[in-house]
Amino acid sequence: MNPGITRRGILSSAGALGAAAAVGSTLGGTLPAAAAAAYEKGSDKPLIGKARTPDLHVMSFNIRYDREGTQPGQPDYWPERKPLVTAFVELEKPTILGVQEAEFSQLGSLEAGLGPKYRMLGFGRDGGAGGEYSSIFYDASRLEALWWDQFWLSDTPDVIASATWGNSVTRIVTWVRFLDLATGTEFLHVNSHFDHQSENARVRSAEVVRSLIADTGLPAVFTADANANAEASDPYTTLVNDGGLVDTWLAGTQLTPQVGTFPNYGTPNPAGTRIDWVLATPDVTVKSAAINTWTKDGRWPSDHTPVQALVRLP
Repeated sequence: MNPGITRRGILSSAGALGAAAAVGSTLGGTLPAAAAAAYEKGSDKPLIGKARTPDLHVMSFNIRYDREGTQPGQPDYWPERKPLVTAFVELEKPTILGVQEAEFSQLGSLEAGLGPKYRMLGFGRDGGAGGEYSSIFYDASRLEALWWDQFWLSDTPDVIASATWGNSVTRIVTWVRFLDLATGTEFLHVNSHFDHQSENARVRSAEVVRSLIADTGLPAVFTADANANAEASDPYTTLVNDGGLVDTWLAGTQLTPQVGTFPNYGTPNPAGTRIDWVLATPDVTVKSAAINTWTKDGRWPSDHTPVQALVRLP
């Protein structure tokens, strides 16, 4: 990033640069029959699928990194999870997808499922291709990326791999300013993976995201593995209660039962915590939301469940 350009300046001027370059009404609704059947089968029918204009399908998905030392047959074994990740995103075809924990060698599984019309923005948290990605995939036949950036969640956000808030693991934010080619509306997509150990780091990260979204004045969606309990944590309070963002799970028709989003390859727990979020600014209408427990042949694509929302921009 050009050190002479501030992030706020980019956010406020990206629309002009791009041009030169050429809330839901139903709370806790019952499951529609088709969606319920897809959920129960966990197989060949999407819960949301490819969105029709003017709606956008938003997804957050922690795909679990390729952990060394795992063996065939173990739930965590990436070579056996890889085709499931591909099959799942091919089935659901989100318009925009924020991923967490993806390593460079795993990105191809997402690209294969999403198809040639999709693009990816982001790079590894260790710089270049190194480390986990919190990248954003998008349907380039529907959306144009006007500008994007990635920064580190620390006191020195432009310093690669910096971490200063008590977290030992490097954490990043990736954001994209999009133009919806179908409607002419600009909006912001922010994606992140908050720290799993430091509460201070999680709260500071939420404050940064809140400011980033507020600086634009644009409709926005935020996807994340927040490592914090929705409705009952300080990061959630920072973004929703204080920051004015809307929890899409609570704002639209719920297409699935509520379960914790980190089943860790086990049976989803109705009393579990929702640590994976899709949030939106209040001007974004939320039509439906899902916590997707899709499996194939008894296998999970990840230790997290993807979370999804069908939204409409103002």
